[in-house]
Amino acid sequence: MTCLCAGILNAEITCKPLTHWPLEGELVSTERIELRLDGHAANVSVGLSRLEVPVTTTGCVGDDGLGDFILSTLEKQGIDTSAIQHSLGRCSGAVLSIPVQAEDRCRVCATGANDDFVLCDELFETIRSAPRAKRKVFYLGGFFMLRGLENERTVDFLKTAREHGWTTLVDVALNGLRPYWDLIEPLLPHIDIFLPNEHEGEKICGERDLYDQAKAFLDAGARTVIITQGEQDTLCFGETEQFRAGAFHTDFVSGSGAGNAFGAGMIAAILEGLGLQDIIRWGAAMGASVVRSESATETLFNRAELAAFLDENELVIEMV
Repeated sequence: MTCLCAGILNAEITCKPLTHWPLEGELVSTERIELRLDGHAANVSVGLSRLEVPVTTTGCVGDDGLGDFILSTLEKQGIDTSAIQHSLGRCSGAVLSIPVQAEDRCRVCATGANDDFVLCDELFETIRSAPRAKRKVFYLGGFFMLRGLENERTVDFLKTAREHGWTTLVDVALNGLRPYWDLIEPLLPHIDIFLPNEHEGEKICGERDLYDQAKAFLDAGARTVIITQGEQDTLCFGETEQFRAGAFHTDFVSGSGAGNAFGAGMIAAILEGLGLQDIIRWGAAMGASVVRSESATETLFNRAELAAFLDENELVIEMV
């Protein structure tokens, strides 16, 4: 294992786009209704598997059919699911996603067993026992929607991971009106790469300007802050360099899973020992690959496709 990928595990129930929202009592037909994998940890793990990165996924599923689906789908991708926890009597995390032509999709979420995920003693032992000489990444995806991690134990886990040579990367998912800054501030000194988008950054620290957002997170202790903006530029603020990176142009169908694909590409580049600019290139390329379909994983590049895409396309980077 070179990556321990923790966080949200969901099943997504979705359909082909409807022609219009149903009126009261109306039945609207769609071409297909699908069950898909979703959630930060699930999507990033699949991306890493496509890039031939050994990954162990951890999170929590319920004792239901959706939990079985999440586990079997990950396992079919060659992902180690032995560290996934099970919550008896709980439903698994699920998202109901309804797209409508020419409109943004409506999403309804049941966090379910995700609320029960904890950084247990076995996970602490996993990070302590990993070979020190080997590059390793601990990824935590969906903080703020993992209520069982909103405690001092998460601070201890990130601190322990860094002490044992792991690079720590944290992504977030906002959920209602909550004291986001108070929850994330204790974690920031132990985060190597903090990865919010511009809307999340504003909600967390109260700053609208992206540079002010980055300064707030850096001043609180994060080593590197990467603020994504969907199809627009990505801002990167590291210890030794600051730059703005453009986006790769591709056939856009849906932005579902783009941030998670970006994270998977970044992790793979970190494990290759690449510098920050190349880390962003790999992340941006993986993000560009996934937006070519409605699925969060279907069109992800494999390793050969990623290499070919990077050889043929240049990402504009401007120092700031």
